[in-house]
Amino acid sequence: MKNLVHGIIHFQKTKRPGYQDLFAQLALGQTPNTLFIACSDSRVAANVFASTEPGDMFVIRNVGNMIPMCGLNGLSCADESEGAAIEFALNKLNVEHIIICGHSECGAMDALMNGREKIKSPNLKEWLRHGEDSLLALESNSNFAKGLPQHNRLSQLNVLQQIQHIQTYPIVQERIKSGKLRVHGWWFELAQAKVHFFDPKSMIFQEITEERINEVFQPLPIDFNTQIK
Repeated sequence: MKNLVHGIIHFQKTKRPGYQDLFAQLALGQTPNTLFIACSDSRVAANVFASTEPGDMFVIRNVGNMIPMCGLNGLSCADESEGAAIEFALNKLNVEHIIICGHSECGAMDALMNGREKIKSPNLKEWLRHGEDSLLALESNSNFAKGLPQHNRLSQLNVLQQIQHIQTYPIVQERIKSGKLRVHGWWFELAQAKVHFFDPKSMIFQEITEERINEVFQPLPIDFNTQIK
């Protein structure tokens, strides 16, 4: 808490003048290009590793970067918060990209691997059910990212499963089919601070580099198959 308060004072003294015009403009409205869905983990700082400015991204953060699936009635099968943010991002803000970003050493993935039934916190236990199909994908895709530890393999597969989840929302399906929206899977490797993107051609996560910029923007098709052999 002290760091936050001192940070506010530091911002007011040294950085606020440089940001004042930007925030004055943002007070009139926001026009982010991207919906960024990431884990609540304090180490996943997209504003640092993606060098973003205020107003660049509309953000959803929760434990394990999960998106509950949409039911047949058009409503989220869980808490409506994520669904509401998706609808707002598309209907109101007209974002053109959705990025689901997982990360290495994710506590949510550890909890899933150790058995959700062992979790004592009732809300966390229920929430992590949205990652159960990621566990099934780990069991059926033994060769996927086989050089990584199991919990990091699960984290990458969870990104792909959550892409499947978000594509159950009718508005997401409609925007993808009309060419107005692209969905992407990213993965942040903490120890080396490197960001990877899922490449549907090679079917693996590749490091984002200057040479691969064009590949990063390639969309994942709506019928994307996450059962990777």
